[in-house]
Amino acid sequence: MPTRDEETLRIVELRGLLTGANEAYYQQAAPVMTDREFDELMAELIRLEGAHPELADSNSPSRVVGGGTINGFETIDHSHPMLSIDNTYSVEDVRGWYARIIKGLEGRQPVLACDPKIDGVAVAIRFENRRFSRAVTRGDGVKGDDITAQVRRLTGVPLSLPSEAPDSLEVRGEIFMPNEAFEKVNLAREKNGDQLFANARNATAGTLKSLDTSVVSDRGLACLVHGVAIVPDGMADGYVEFIEQIARWGLPTSDLVKRCDSIEEVIDAIEQFGLSRDGLGYGVDGMVVRVDDFSSQSMLGATSKAPRWCVAFKYPAEQGRTRLTRVDWQVGKNGTLTPRATMDPVPLAGTVVQHATLHNIEEIRRKDIRTGDLVVVEKAGEIIPQVVSAVTGERSGDECVIDPPDTCPACDGLVQQEGPKLYCLNPECPAQLRERIAWFVGRNQMNIDGLGEKVVEQLLEAGLIHHLSDLYALGSEDLLPLERMGEQSVENLLEAIDASRQRGLARVLASVGIRNIGRSAARTLASHFDDYDALMAASVESLQALPDFGEITASVLHEFLHSPKGLAVFSGLQQAGVSLAVESAGDDVESPVSGKTVVITGSLESTDRRSLTERLESMGAKVSGSISAKTDLLIAGEKAGSKLAKANSLGVEVWSEDQLIENLGSA
Repeated sequence: MPTRDEETLRIVELRGLLTGANEAYYQQAAPVMTDREFDELMAELIRLEGAHPELADSNSPSRVVGGGTINGFETIDHSHPMLSIDNTYSVEDVRGWYARIIKGLEGRQPVLACDPKIDGVAVAIRFENRRFSRAVTRGDGVKGDDITAQVRRLTGVPLSLPSEAPDSLEVRGEIFMPNEAFEKVNLAREKNGDQLFANARNATAGTLKSLDTSVVSDRGLACLVHGVAIVPDGMADGYVEFIEQIARWGLPTSDLVKRCDSIEEVIDAIEQFGLSRDGLGYGVDGMVVRVDDFSSQSMLGATSKAPRWCVAFKYPAEQGRTRLTRVDWQVGKNGTLTPRATMDPVPLAGTVVQHATLHNIEEIRRKDIRTGDLVVVEKAGEIIPQVVSAVTGERSGDECVIDPPDTCPACDGLVQQEGPKLYCLNPECPAQLRERIAWFVGRNQMNIDGLGEKVVEQLLEAGLIHHLSDLYALGSEDLLPLERMGEQSVENLLEAIDASRQRGLARVLASVGIRNIGRSAARTLASHFDDYDALMAASVESLQALPDFGEITASVLHEFLHSPKGLAVFSGLQQAGVSLAVESAGDDVESPVSGKTVVITGSLESTDRRSLTERLESMGAKVSGSISAKTDLLIAGEKAGSKLAKANSLGVEVWSEDQLIENLGSA
């Protein structure tokens, strides 16, 4: 039996562990424990604090919500507390919760509602005078971060509500990243040598931290509304009716909300949904069960952390055991070495898993993972395979400690560790060159159509490319001998290479593989410096003063520009005729959209939104994300939604996709 002093020390320890876990989860988007581990430690803390009321502390993680706010965002007080939901991990716990509900309602058995618990970032979205006015994260439940600008870029969130909606309405919802978008983001990060997001929730949180709001739409974030702060007079009497009502007003809601007349129906819904949730298309880690009637919810009330009238059933992450047989170190375009585990095949969440990222050497050391270990593997966020732990109790003694490589596996160049990451220091590393070229020619960079991975591989094997600038020295005599390269393909490729010379400074900066310099940072640089020479003359201090540029980004950029490698890259491109000046904004371009403010909505078959945006801007248009009286033109694809209705009400000109092609030609 623990003594009072031992339990006091344990309370202090638990408070530290849980506070740190909250900060890692909410502020850094880098969780250090699973939800279940967190909840088990929290339950232990609550039990110990109950046994020692004299040790009560209002700052204990048992009494606060979430992990606070993030530096760099305006902090906003919530109009009403934004509480979390208590978790359960068994149907017996759900039944126990229901028994407490009946007791709280003096024996009355309520109608219940259940819907999937999305694994995302909680948000409060407010409408004033039926117009979108503000969005705030949960934060600590009392105040959160203002992400209004970011949420404006979510295509599913309307900017206005119809006349039958109340003047003032604050809904609560979840912002998340669909599985397909998450896989694309992580694929791009892997190619870029960046650490992968552990799951879609982390990717969502990281995206919402970006002050460049275009990242929100670029990464495909979405939102579903599942609650309300205070129900305005005249609205629905219960949750299911409320969801149906706001869906008619254009707010994004789940179509999986289910009304249940008994706890047995709830248990059945939990079990049935557990069989199908893998195919939903976005991360769901549980089922929220709530009392449907709003007046009953008010009667039941809430604790300091969570409402009593709802509970979340959490599905266990599917895990498997397998043998880790090999660790390979993959080299990214910036020289980052990322460890990749090869394991005996193991079925997991509907797929056969054989490979998993180990993130970095410090993560390997922290988990004490060794080659030859029997390891526990799960799909983080049910998408990314990850090695959770080694089964140390079943070691034979033949397992090998995983040491970081002293030299690059691709070129034998020196390797240096910076923080948890390893970097190859050889600027001529062939693995880096392969990744840099593949990145450089990509659609969202220099957009050299026809230079796919197989062609790049052939060019490297033939010794035709040693630097990025060598692409511009290629001729038909170099390309025709390559596999599957006919005369027409060669002609098209050479034309695409030549056209890329005029992409302009921003595209070049985003394409050459400078650490921390992506499309957003490159556009910022191009808006402040007219050409490469002006950029070279900039000091670290002047770079650091740019919007969203910190000390690290400014120093890394300045160091690269003035390094032998950086000088060689830009000198080579300059000599190859690649423009290193800011391209014209298009003000003098004569086209049907010159000088017009254009909004794009709905899905298009002939092109994607990013490509169309770039094309319109090159024709002199300004592309906006929202409809207003200043909008000149709306391009409406399939499922155009509320923007089309608003454009019609304002008398804005509307083009269908057929009219777009007719007026501007096909892409």
